[in-house]
Amino acid sequence: MLNKLEKKLGKYALPHLMNYLIGGYIIGYLLKFGEQISDWSFVQFMTLEPYYIIHNFQFWRVITWVLIPPQDSLIFAIIMMFFYWQLGNVLEQTWGTFRFNVYIFGGILFTVIASFILYGLMSVGLGAPAIGMGNLFSTHYINLSIFLAFAACYPEMEVMLYFIIPIKMKWMAIVYVVLVAYSALMSGWVVRTAIIASLLNFLIFFLMTRDFRKVSPKERARQARWRAAANSGFRQQSGSDHGPDHQFYQKPYRHKCAICGRTDVSNPELEFRFCSKCNGNYEYCNEHLFTHPHVQ
Repeated sequence: MLNKLEKKLGKYALPHLMNYLIGGYIIGYLLKFGEQISDWSFVQFMTLEPYYIIHNFQFWRVITWVLIPPQDSLIFAIIMMFFYWQLGNVLEQTWGTFRFNVYIFGGILFTVIASFILYGLMSVGLGAPAIGMGNLFSTHYINLSIFLAFAACYPEMEVMLYFIIPIKMKWMAIVYVVLVAYSALMSGWVVRTAIIASLLNFLIFFLMTRDFRKVSPKERARQARWRAAANSGFRQQSGSDHGPDHQFYQKPYRHKCAICGRTDVSNPELEFRFCSKCNGNYEYCNEHLFTHPHVQ
């Protein structure tokens, strides 16, 4: 589905989307700073409040809530924006501009839809229009979905927590998931809805992009034969693995960077991935995956 959509709509994708999101946060902080030096409150007219959208026709709230920064502390906000700017740009290079656009805008769209659904349910339950939900919807959990997506793509990559402690992405992701699950259990349905809606794009995106042929019996048998050949120090010379008359050649490694020539045997600490933008099966280490010239 995504491949078909990308062929038709890929030209409309917005490149460097994280630059616009971070720029929106900067605007949000400037407006918050303006509130401190004036008597006018700007942010209260930007929240995702379904009541005012429906009854007062304040349609701009469907977009402006994205500009509200989830952090009040300026120092932590700068660290947060720089961190997610890096993660988002790497994901865009890994997936491509269109898929990254789908991922981010999907999280925003799900949050907006969920806010209206929750507004309707709460209004029916209360017997009156529900007001005051807008402050609970923010981009905090959408940012978290960016982090989870990056951790799913690069689980073994290490980052410096607080610029001091080295920790792998997969362990940070597990801690985040536990904290979010605890927050969902201890909070009301408004917060739970915001969490579920913001992270729904993470679940849907990876279900849509998962190759289910990998779990077929035929594919499992092929993988078992390939692993047996690779573990014995050999690899198939051609792409076909049917029949007993395969030709093998000596290749005592599984992965090799097409730029620096390092392998998983000479440098086991490196990660190797194929580039989706290069024509052909070109594999690169994590140091050259995003910096190499694409083979066309």
